[in-house]
Amino acid sequence: MSRGLPWRTYKQYLIDTYSTSVYRIGVDGGFSCPNREKDRSGGCVFCDGTGASATYLREGEGIWKRDSSFQKKVAHCGPRKRISLEKRLESLEFQVEKGTNFIKERYNTEGISLYFQAWTSTYAPIDELKAIFDKGLSLYPFTEFIVSTRPDCLEEDVIKLLVSYKQKVKDVWVEVGLQSGNNITLDSINRGHDVETFKKAVIALHNNGIKVSVHIITGLPNEGYKEYDNTIKLINELKIEAIKIHNLDILGGTALFDEYIRGELTVASTSRAIEHCIYFLRRLSPSIIIQRLLCETPPHRLAAPRNFYDKSKFIQYLQRSMNKIDAIQGDLYNGE
Repeated sequence: MSRGLPWRTYKQYLIDTYSTSVYRIGVDGGFSCPNREKDRSGGCVFCDGTGASATYLREGEGIWKRDSSFQKKVAHCGPRKRISLEKRLESLEFQVEKGTNFIKERYNTEGISLYFQAWTSTYAPIDELKAIFDKGLSLYPFTEFIVSTRPDCLEEDVIKLLVSYKQKVKDVWVEVGLQSGNNITLDSINRGHDVETFKKAVIALHNNGIKVSVHIITGLPNEGYKEYDNTIKLINELKIEAIKIHNLDILGGTALFDEYIRGELTVASTSRAIEHCIYFLRRLSPSIIIQRLLCETPPHRLAAPRNFYDKSKFIQYLQRSMNKIDAIQGDLYNGE
């Protein structure tokens, strides 16, 4: 476990691996998402079209603060506006310079990783991907290269391209959105892929020496502990290296928001989300790195839950709750 916490943190993993702290800069490569193109039906039900990009990368949102009220008018649903490759490469230069300068000044470290965070960051022709990734990695001697994407956007040529960057950085990671290990749930939230697609993608990445982080959501409609067990079993069996756990948030303009305002959907309280986290942590392999434990939606886009703990309070609450019952990550792991 990590520095007294009853789970294995990414921060401690990085220190143990590189003998120093390493920080990410999240960048937007100007990608879109196949689930929001015209041949799909509007994207995942929980997505408001901001593509999980960092708040500081979204123009026009700087006026909103941590205590801002919910503003439905800022919803960004719909396909993303396309921009030229030239402008995307120029934007990368600005983003990397801004991010590296911030990290150096705030943390006094040279350890920085490049994280293509926004949207589906392998959803593009292979020559376009190469130009964007090459450009980003040329701007600084990064420690790790991390790409966030969907399991249905990891074709063989994409994986080969990602493998080629192992020569430029110390490690390559791919963050793969799964959300649930249950096909019924994936259909209901309009993910646009199934569990088998996720399995094939992870196996292909592992066969090529690429580490995998999986994103899951707790509190999805019609999911309980039986469904959680299926997701946990899948993650353990595939020997996933890391996980990001998100509680379900309701964002303005989404399909879930429409259900919520009709009174057809509720979201978990902080205490219930803590219970869900503990359930996962105790059953996940103790070798899995825990990279995230809650969703941190900017308040001006968040319809519910409005009274959820911030990250610091949530982590403290989770730690106290696990210590109270003498629980640690993996203490109920069955080893399969």
